[in-house]
Order: sequence, then structure tokens, then C-alpha cells
Amino acid sequence: MSKAVANLAVRSCVALALAIGCAGPSLAVPSFKQVKSDYAASDVLVQDRTGQLLERVRLDFYARRGDWIALDDVSVALQRAVIMSEDRRFYSHGGVDWQAMASAAWDNLINTQRRGASTLTMQLLGLIDPAYSRGPGGRSVSDKIDQAFEARRLEDDWSKPQILEAYLNLVAFRGELEGVDALSHVLFQKDPSGLNMREAALAAVLLRGPNAPEPVLVRRTCALLGEMGQPAECTGLRDFVYLVLQRKSAPWAGRRGLAPHFARLALQGLDKSALRPGQVVSTSLNAELQRFALHSVALRLRELDMANVRDAAVVVLDNSSGEVLAYVGSSGGLSGATYVDHARSRRQAGSTLKPFLYAQGLEQQRLTAVSLLDDGPLNLSTGSGLYIPQNYDEQFSGWVSVRTALASSLNIPAVRVLTMVTPDAFARLLVRLGLPLEETGDFYGYSLALGSADVSLLTLTNAYRALANLGTVSKSRLLPVAEGRADQAQTVMASGAAWIVGDILSDRQARARTFGLDSPLSTPFWTAVKTGTSKDMRDNWCMGWSDRYTVGVWVGNSGGASMREVSGVSGAGPIWHDIMTYLHRGQGSRQPAMPASVSTGQVSFEQGIEPTRQDVFLGDTQVQRVELARSQLTTNQGTPRITQPADQAILALDPDIPWKHQRVWLHAANIAAGMAKNVSWRVDGHIIGSGARIAWAPEPGKKRIELLDGQGRVVDTVMLEVRDVRIR
Repeated sequence: MSKAVANLAVRSCVALALAIGCAGPSLAVPSFKQVKSDYAASDVLVQDRTGQLLERVRLDFYARRGDWIALDDVSVALQRAVIMSEDRRFYSHGGVDWQAMASAAWDNLINTQRRGASTLTMQLLGLIDPAYSRGPGGRSVSDKIDQAFEARRLEDDWSKPQILEAYLNLVAFRGELEGVDALSHVLFQKDPSGLNMREAALAAVLLRGPNAPEPVLVRRTCALLGEMGQPAECTGLRDFVYLVLQRKSAPWAGRRGLAPHFARLALQGLDKSALRPGQVVSTSLNAELQRFALHSVALRLRELDMANVRDAAVVVLDNSSGEVLAYVGSSGGLSGATYVDHARSRRQAGSTLKPFLYAQGLEQQRLTAVSLLDDGPLNLSTGSGLYIPQNYDEQFSGWVSVRTALASSLNIPAVRVLTMVTPDAFARLLVRLGLPLEETGDFYGYSLALGSADVSLLTLTNAYRALANLGTVSKSRLLPVAEGRADQAQTVMASGAAWIVGDILSDRQARARTFGLDSPLSTPFWTAVKTGTSKDMRDNWCMGWSDRYTVGVWVGNSGGASMREVSGVSGAGPIWHDIMTYLHRGQGSRQPAMPASVSTGQVSFEQGIEPTRQDVFLGDTQVQRVELARSQLTTNQGTPRITQPADQAILALDPDIPWKHQRVWLHAANIAAGMAKNVSWRVDGHIIGSGARIAWAPEPGKKRIELLDGQGRVVDTVMLEVRDVRIR
């Protein structure tokens, strides 16, 4: 063994001589400032338009790195533990710990132990220059000498705090975790400044064996705690280490971004090959507005908790540029599908498509704002049977003007308008507006007037922006508009028609029939707004604009579950009102100037159907008085008749509901008030009840339904077929 010791002494002397001045030339040691500036997190940093951080989107999946952490923001306990575990004489040596190196050589030769003697400075060299990193076969003597020489040079240029700070930010701890920021926020779920003695000791021993098994880590951590004068921390250490290691792939603590769905969508539009880890991407979003939108969604959904509402989405657009100013993809922790982007999910549009339908009818001069539409029973023959639309409240209003029908969102008048425009022409308009209809209008049929097509909130909000911009449409933008690079707008409807629709949707009096005068749709400044509710209350919407902004809100459930007694005005409406009020908290909103193609004039209505008023007209369609055709005038005397069900209608019994629980409502019209008890209903010769409206339990087969007057005479008859569609 004496010969081995002699060899060790000779090698140490050679190393020392070379370290002092015999080593050859080497590359310049990078400065601390350069190393820090070259550092890159594993994420792309997505910022708002003012430079505020919105979200971090991971791009490098080989390592998980956070931000560069200053030494003053690192727990003193961790600094102490790392120095004690890795380099006890860190503050006293000049880059090479000759005492530790000699001791390691002695242990390697005499005690046949494999032990390193690299200082933190020498280890840092391997982190900033791959040429000095340890290879699979270890380092040769010449490699050690080169490393020692460069460590001396590094110590000449860098301060000790700089060396320790860089080391803690660059070193790998466990698995994919690199640097103290990732270590703290993933394994310990806290900031680096908050690491305690036990956490610091475990972190330090991970440096010695990043992939060491759990029992080894427990033993080494306890030994280090003893050396640090904290042996009591070994109590319960095994359970502590087990729990910490379970978090190696945990979410980043405290990193709740403002716009996760928006950030990913924004990056999708960029050249992926040009993105780099640590890169900063500026977007169009406004962070303060985004925070307020998130707050409003959380507040309003909690108020709707008993109504079975869990999800919501919000999109706010700048009318002029199309920039997305706020984008809430889900309700976060309240949602049943947090990662689903509900702003891009397709949902049934409900009544939100009606403004475009009326605009098309106005542009074609088939309608004016004062044209009368019959809000009464309507049966339309289609290829699949009769289409019988109903209003939201299942009531009829009789003759109403276009202004009242649109502002109050009456369904049957909208279907009548679609019969004039045709479903195919209407569908083509919706596609030009950017809505993702995948079928022709004939596929949707007359139900398209009531929003049977699926759309996304993002595309629907941008379509409403076309109304705000008086008929011109351009793409929405996720990134700031560069000088002179705004998308070219295309005209898709007449400016006068779009302006009249906005005038109607801003008319509080016109919407009072359905929504009342005081509702979330009313604002103290000018806005135009429309709500929508899909079939079975699965989705509700509130879409509207001011002179500067367009705001779209969707409320529902990601799984499609129905809400309980929630409409657009009570579900999405309050969120829309909150955001629109926030946007205009320091400024008002004025109605856009009336186009030259629009004129105004006073109009009166025959029989006082609606009050005399000033209204607006497109082109040469202006009238002073609105009268019904003689054939449509009603009198005080009329023969009772059956309005529902329609003659020759076919009804199918629901196979999932017992027959005895299924009902069909029978309706009669032209019955004077107080005389409903004098009419009765007879089905296949059997009296089933009396009154203007009764429920009947149908049974399979062809049925003859008769309406009888007070003297038992048949005044109206319809034939009906009830089918049993159960699988046999």
C-alpha cells in the first residue's frame, strides 16, 4: 500500500504544479452575467399587452426549469445544507479543495471507496461548460487537472455568492427537476425562500444521488440533519421523504395562470420552430380585465349553485382591431372539465342567431322595423314531419312588430322571417360571418331561426362584432395588431340593416315584453344585447356590444347537463353586465352614427296593436301607418277552433317514459273570457275534459279529437296518429 500512497502523492504534486501555472491555454471563462442571461426556463412566458405575465406554457419536456432565483431569495437553510453536504470549505478554498481531494484519493486507494472531491466551483464548471461535465466513465487525471485549473480561474472572476447562486439555479435535483425554483415549487410546493431545515437537508442529499432509492435518501438526510445540529428532525422522516417524492411530477405550486386556454391558443398561431424555452410572447389580452372577468365568473356561478350551473366562458373583443382583450375558457375549480376550452367548444346557439336573420330580412327589404309578424300557432310541413315552434314561455302575443319580436326574442315570428329568407340563404350568411356551420341550411331547416346550429363563443362573439362594425367582418386577433397589418375587413351585410338591428337590441322598451325594464341587459350607457337559451336549458348566452367593445358570455355545463330555470338573462346576463360596466367605468358609450341609408319617421298602428312612435327605415321602405290585411282582422265574434295539435300530426311516445306519465296539451282559440268552461274535448267519442287548454294522456293509434261548444255541437276536428316507438 505504501507504493500506492507514493503514487498518490506524486499525482497530487503534478496536479498542484499544473494548477499553479503549467496548464495549457483554455477558453475564456464566461461571466456570471452571461450565464444568467443565457439561462432559459422550460416554459414560454405568455404576457399581456402591458408586459404582465399571464401564463407559462411548457415547451421543453426534457427538463423542468423555473425562473432564475437570486441567492437572497433562497432559504438560508438550503444554502447551509448544500455547502455542508457538497463543499464544507466552500468559503475558504480558491476553487479546489486540496485537502478533500487528498482525502478522497486516500479513500479510493486505501479503503477501496469511490468518493469524489469536486467543489461547488468545479461542479459549476460542468454545468456551464459540457466539456467539464462528468462522463459515463468518470474523469481521468488530466481531466481533473484541467477542471481544477479552470475552477481557479472561475474563482478569480466570480464572487462566492455568484458561484453558489448559479449552482443552485443550474443543478439537477431529481428526475426532470432542474434548479432551485423547480425543486421548491414542485417537490415542496412552496417558494425557495420558505424551505425549512428538513426540506433543505433532503434537497441537499438529492444532489449527491438524484436517483437514489428512498431508504438511502432517508439515511443520508438524517445523517446530514445530525451534522447540522437538528437530529430531532429525523422523527417521521421516512413518511416525509415518501410524500415529497410522490410530488416529482406535481403541478407547479402557486402558478395559477390568468389565461391557460388563451395562452395555448395564442401559441398555436405561431411558428413552432421559432419558439424557444424562456421566450416571451406578447399577446392582445388585458390582464386587469382578465382578472375582473375571472372574478365575475366565480361570483355569478356561486350565486347559481342551486340551479346546477358549473361552467362559463367569456370573450371580450375590441371592435376596431378585433383584438381579444379577455378570454375565460372555463370556470376553473368550479368546472367539471377545467382543461376544456369552453370558449372554443361548439354549443347550440339558441336565439343568438336571430339578429343576423332579421338583418338579412331588413337588407332584402322583406321587412322593416315596424312590419307586423304573427306570434301565433305555426305548423310548418318538413320532410321529417310537422315543425311546430314554441315561444320560451309557451304563450302567444298575437301581432307584433319586428322591433318587438326581435328585442323580446319571440320564436315564432323569427321562424316566419326564415320562411321569407329561406334556411339556405341564412346559412350562407352565417358562414360568411365566420360561424362554423358544417351543413347547408336545408339540413337545419326552419329550426335554424332558433339556433339549432352549433357554434363556439369565440366565433359567435366575432360575428356580433360585425354588427357593431355595421356589417363588416374580420378575424379576431390573439396577438397585438402591428402597425399597418390589421386584417382586411369584408362587408357581409348592409350597414343600414346592421345599424337598425343594433337600434332594436338597444331598445329597453321593446324588450320589456319578455325581460322587463330592469334586468341585467340594461346599462346606463348605450349597448345592444341579445340573449339565447338552447333546448332543455343546456346552454345560455348573452351577446352584446357597445361603441368600443363586444362581449360574449356562455353559461352551462361541460357535460351538457340541463340547468334548472336558468335563461340567458339570469345565467349569462349578470356576467355580461359586470364586464360591460367594468369596461365603461371611466367612459360612456354612444350609439354609432346613423348611416345615410337609414331614415326616421313617425308610425301609427291600426287597432292600437302597438303605440305610435318614431322608428327607423332602410332605403325607401318608410311608412306612416301600419295596417293589417283585411283577411287578418279579428272580430269580437269567432268560432272556437283547435290550435294544437295540428291536423294530421304524428306524435311519438317517448320509449323511456311510461305512457301514463306522458301528456299532450290540447289548445283552443277564439274562446271569450269566462266562457272556457263551456267548451269540451272529445277523443274517439269519449269526453276527456273541458276548457281552452287541457292535458291529455295519449295512447297508440289513430285518434279523432273534437272540440264541442256549450250545446255539445262539434265546432272543430283534427286527426292525429300516436305512435309507440319502443323497440320490441
